[in-house]
Amino acid sequence: MESVKLVDGNIKTMIALNNKNLYKTDCYINGEWHAAKNGHAIVINNPFSKEVIGTVPDMEAADCVEAIDAAHSAFQEWKKYTAADRAQILRKWYELQIENLEDLAKILTIEQGKPLAEAKGEIRYGASFVEWFAEEAKRIYGDVIPGHGRDKRITVIKQPIGVVGAITPWNFPNAMITRKVSPALAAGCTVVIKPSELTPLSALALAELADQAGFPKGVLNIITTSDASAIGKELTGNPKVKKISFTGSTKVGKILLKQSADSVKKVSLELGGNAPFIVFDDADIDAAVKGAIASKFRNAGQTCVCSNRIFAQEAIYDEFVEKLVKAVAALKLGDGLETGVNIGPLIGAKALAFVENVVEDARSNGAVILTGGKVSLVNDLIYEPTVITNPNTGMKVFREEIFGPVAPIFKFETEEEVIEMANDTPYGLASYFYGRDYARIWRVAEALEYGMVGINTGMISTTVAPFGGIKQSGFGREGSKYGIDDFVNIKYMCWGGVD
Repeated sequence: MESVKLVDGNIKTMIALNNKNLYKTDCYINGEWHAAKNGHAIVINNPFSKEVIGTVPDMEAADCVEAIDAAHSAFQEWKKYTAADRAQILRKWYELQIENLEDLAKILTIEQGKPLAEAKGEIRYGASFVEWFAEEAKRIYGDVIPGHGRDKRITVIKQPIGVVGAITPWNFPNAMITRKVSPALAAGCTVVIKPSELTPLSALALAELADQAGFPKGVLNIITTSDASAIGKELTGNPKVKKISFTGSTKVGKILLKQSADSVKKVSLELGGNAPFIVFDDADIDAAVKGAIASKFRNAGQTCVCSNRIFAQEAIYDEFVEKLVKAVAALKLGDGLETGVNIGPLIGAKALAFVENVVEDARSNGAVILTGGKVSLVNDLIYEPTVITNPNTGMKVFREEIFGPVAPIFKFETEEEVIEMANDTPYGLASYFYGRDYARIWRVAEALEYGMVGINTGMISTTVAPFGGIKQSGFGREGSKYGIDDFVNIKYMCWGGVD
């Protein structure tokens, strides 16, 4: 990432799209496209080719204040829209995303690196939240509660919380926005979004489609910056912002939580993970291997819910390892735009260096690298899919969130042993296990200290289920009927003198 002073408005570049209106290089504030007040911009590069694919404004706190003020002003009217009116606009936004799926996926792949097939899947997944919450807007129900006296009546209503600050990561630059923004908008809130500076073009394309869908000015605002700290302080400190929704590292999440405390904002956090993937001796081994590939190697291991530590029971350990290595070796590496590619580049040199360090720590402490374990000759940001055996619980591959295509496989003997190892982490986002004994399935699912459990599946993310973690993986839920709860206030009204 590089910040530059623009000359003649912009660096001349363009992504080839069917709908050229989706290529936006300005920020979206109060229904208009803006450059940064300071004239600076961030250079965006394709992680595979390193080519410059555009620039976006490098905004500062003053720009953020303008976006917050616009959202606050728009909230006064947006909250008065009927649920049906909000639902209709959201539905149009959803339809536009599906209509422009190919272009949105191409933008995503070019700026983030994931294979195009995965990018298309993300666009569908992201749009599904818009569709879901367009429908949920009409189901934000209150209650009538039996009164505590003969002359009392009690009613409960839910009202939109206000301006929402949404801070989203680079690994799912489309879906992490729609998953946060859709319930906020459905509830009657307005939003200021700060996408990752590494993948802002997907966010700005969504803003263009929101504009076409007919959202009133100021309801949805997007600012880009290389100074995430300054924008984070403004969002958490500004009294007009009533809610913060953040997906990212636990370290940053803790900072935002502390900063939000002074104004007692409502906060939801989806933070780091260290997901266990357990294979019991009665599991369908072929299905478990397929699930591990999907969970561990999707997006080159750069997902918050991907398997981080794989545990295989002693009796089936060798068979599982052999089949997993064979499946990993068949993965195709390359440019995400190429047909059939499964593994693209990591997001940047810093990410690559971290993965190299984690693998070297395992290697130097006695682990065995069965396949991979080095940077690919295909591209200097592609790390070969790696399978590690003979790891131990003191290694970084056990303690750290790897965020790369590296699968350490631990051997265990008993159910009690693997539960203890699986829970031996401060994180509690996602977990997975394979087995057939229904009694053990219940015991293990209940014993795992995680917000989400995949049973005989490596893919758990869906619009209709509550996504979120416990422990230091955060709190709050996104998606499902629960996903709108974080964007409303509950108001209790006691009616007296009703006699």
